[in-house]
Amino acid sequence: MNQKQADTSPNLAGIKNIIVVASGKGGVGKSTTAVNLALSLKDQGAKVGLYDADIYGPSIPIMLGLAEGTRPEIVDERTMKPISAHGIYCHSIGFLVDANQAMAWRGPMVVGAFNQILNDTQWGDLDYLIVDMPPGTGDIQLSLAQSVPVTGAVIVTTPQDVALLDAKRGIEMFRKVGIPILGVVENMGLHICSECGHEEHIFGEGGAESIAKDYAVDVLGSLPLNKAIRERSDEGVPIVAADAYGKVAEIYRNIAIRVANTVQDLNSSLSTPNISVVDD
Repeated sequence: MNQKQADTSPNLAGIKNIIVVASGKGGVGKSTTAVNLALSLKDQGAKVGLYDADIYGPSIPIMLGLAEGTRPEIVDERTMKPISAHGIYCHSIGFLVDANQAMAWRGPMVVGAFNQILNDTQWGDLDYLIVDMPPGTGDIQLSLAQSVPVTGAVIVTTPQDVALLDAKRGIEMFRKVGIPILGVVENMGLHICSECGHEEHIFGEGGAESIAKDYAVDVLGSLPLNKAIRERSDEGVPIVAADAYGKVAEIYRNIAIRVANTVQDLNSSLSTPNISVVDD
C-alpha cells in the first residue's frame, strides 16, 4: 500500500485497502463501475465503503437510491458517519451541497474538500474503501492520488480510440505516483440487439486488450452496452442488487473476484521480506 499519508487520520486506520476507480475522460461508466464493484465485493462477504470523490459531478447518491436532502450524521461537531445503503457505507460531496449547485471550485479547494471528507468520515473497519475519482489526469487527480494511501487503481474505459488514449494517460499518471494498476474494465464493449439478438461492436473492438498488452495489466472484465445497467442506476438499485443472478451481475462479480485476488497478491508481496545473502 502507498503509505504517504496512511497516518493522517484515525478514521483511516481501520481501512485495509483503498482502491481508486478512475478514467481518463468522463462518460465511460466510471461511477457505475465503482458502485457495482463495491456491491460485488460486499456480496463476497467483505465490509465495504464507497467514497464519491467526483466533486464536480457526484452521482453515487442517485445510484444508491438515496433521497435528495440526505445528510450524514455529524459527530463531535467535526466528524461524520457515512450513510448506509445496499449493505455498504458511503459518503459523497453530494450529501453536503444542493443538487443544483454548481461546484465552481479551483484545484486547491477541490483537493481540500476531498481530504476533509475522507479524513473526517468515521469509516470504521473496512476491508475495502472504493473511491470514485473525478475523471481526467490533471493536477487535481495527481494531488488526490498522492493524498490517499492507495492500494491500487482500476482504470475504466470504452473501446473508442479517444477513450483508450485517455485511459493510457490515466495508467501513466498512476505509475508516476507509484500506484499499482489492478486492471482495466471495459464498458460498452458489445451491443446485443434486444429485438433480433444481433451482436455489434458499436464503439470498437479489442481496445482494452490492446492496452492490457501494452502495459502488462489485466482486463478485469468487459461490460456490454446494456440498457438495464443505466436504468437500474437511475432507479437507485444498481444492476448487481437488482438482478443478482443475471449475466451482467456475474461479470461484475468476476471483476470483483479478480480485484480481490490481485489486492491479496499485492499485499502478500509487500509483507514478504526481501532477504539478500552476501558472501563476505
